Amino acid sequence: MRFALAAAALSAFVPVSGAFAQPAPPSGSNVFAGDHITVGAGLIYGPSYDGSDDYVASPVPALQGNLAGIAISPRPGGVALDVVPDARDAKIGLTLGPVATLSSNRASQIEDPVVRAAGKLDKAVEVGANAGLSVNRVLHRFDSLSLSADVKWDVAGAHSGRTISPTITYTSPLSRAALVSLSASLRHVDGDFARYYYSVSAAQAAASGLPRFDAKSGWESWSLGGFAAYDLSGNALDGGFSVIAIATYSRMTNDAARTPYTALRGDADQWTGALGIAYTF
Repeated sequence: MRFALAAAALSAFVPVSGAFAQPAPPSGSNVFAGDHITVGAGLIYGPSYDGSDDYVASPVPALQGNLAGIAISPRPGGVALDVVPDARDAKIGLTLGPVATLSSNRASQIEDPVVRAAGKLDKAVEVGANAGLSVNRVLHRFDSLSLSADVKWDVAGAHSGRTISPTITYTSPLSRAALVSLSASLRHVDGDFARYYYSVSAAQAAASGLPRFDAKSGWESWSLGGFAAYDLSGNALDGGFSVIAIATYSRMTNDAARTPYTALRGDADQWTGALGIAYTF
């Protein structure tokens, strides 16, 4: 779905608590030092489907936190859990746990009439696992560099395929109030996924006028993203409200770029932006 274009930047929301909580917090209370939850909501503006050159706005939620040693991380359309707790002063951190997302790619808000004539697709429920490694205190006491990957399979019978999405993220607070993050990600899709979203069948060609196309597995896209958050009280350590901004650029590659849905009716260059507000308690 189009929210996947924000995955690199949204994943930057994951190490927010770690950035402010270690190695040892400054004097005073620190909401990130124990159990905490951050809930967020905003508006995302991006392509109406993966490969589209029409843009639409949609609401997007986010959830992040740590409860009883289980870290909760947002994903576009879903959530991931880390069931391997790390010590607060750990130099190296490990991430391992389940991930689940909902994909609405070409299931709604299809702005292009030709692509819409090819038919709406079913929503996919993708579940799997996330694993990763993070290095804390890379350039100073509170930054981190993480490498992780989501491996997911559709269990709803939509594309019935598999995706692999590795992401590398650098996160650093600029002050007690401000945090920024930069990310880069890739996505690899199998043949079932590629055929469902990027092939043009005989029936779809007849309905839309697009040429037949047989898509194959491969690296579907790469993305670069930025994330920024600013605490409205001037001190993120006491929780409360903050504003967040996300911007990403994604490039469709291989058959995801060659498909008529992209090459003839859309654009391989994809841009996404989001603004929102979050509350930590």
